Amino acid sequence: MANTPQSKKRARQNERRNDINKARRSRIRTYLRKVEEAIASGNSEAAVAALRAAQPELARGITKGVLHKNTVARKMSRLSSRVKALQA
Repeated sequence: MANTPQSKKRARQNERRNDINKARRSRIRTYLRKVEEAIASGNSEAAVAALRAAQPELARGITKGVLHKNTVARKMSRLSSRVKALQA
């Protein structure tokens, strides 16, 4: 248990930051799920629109420190290649 005032404050900050990051991760997963669903349905227009909506959310995840840069790059690459294959 935190004893010093500084460690108590850090515990409060960590708790608050954990809730914020959890909400951000959940929001990003929702956007990714929408892309996956559009790909599964076979609707290329919806998949492109969902991918365009997901890109800024993923980029925001990098800047906020929720996701690693390479993780987002990998996810974007795989999703965009699947959407491109759907259009062909």
